[in-house]
Amino acid sequence: MADAKTLDERLPVHGMGQIGTPWWGMLCLFATEGILFAYLIFSYAYLGSQGFQAWPPTGGPPSLSLAIPATVLLVGSSFVLEFAKRRARTGDIALARVALVIGILMGAGFIALGLKEWSDRPFSLSTDSYSSIYFVLTGTHLAHVALGLIALTVLLVWSMTGRIAPGHEQHRSLITLYWHFVDVVWLFVFATVYLAPRLA
Repeated sequence: MADAKTLDERLPVHGMGQIGTPWWGMLCLFATEGILFAYLIFSYAYLGSQGFQAWPPTGGPPSLSLAIPATVLLVGSSFVLEFAKRRARTGDIALARVALVIGILMGAGFIALGLKEWSDRPFSLSTDSYSSIYFVLTGTHLAHVALGLIALTVLLVWSMTGRIAPGHEQHRSLITLYWHFVDVVWLFVFATVYLAPRLA
């Protein structure tokens, strides 16, 4: 009868990389948040199709003068943050930090333009059904961008204080992936709120 043997190393308590619990958690987050935005976009289309009022009711479709620069900032920030992640992976932490700061500033610029557009709207949340779904849809997305900015800022602080270093790819990858998700969602929101009324 063979003798029982024990391992000197501890067995892993969870998977690593793309089979790890954080990755699956992020995928579940994308699924639930994607459904949330799908419901909001459907609500926008449903309310607009009921013919209660002109859609949009006041002043025509929202202006593109702020929406297009905001879109360029947000989409551009995805490329910058992807660059930062890849530079960190190669060990060029200094350049990765610079790119991370630029990405954060671009995201903050998107929020600033979004809030400026809100302040220019001639209606409030409770004016009518259009104003309600407009603020809820764009506001929900702005909240997601704000959460992404908080996560990116924490990542920057951790990088500058040495809490994460080359080899800690999962933190950067998950936060960057979340930012890409927020960008993709914005493209759907932009097409719904700004482009669809012009094509109808």
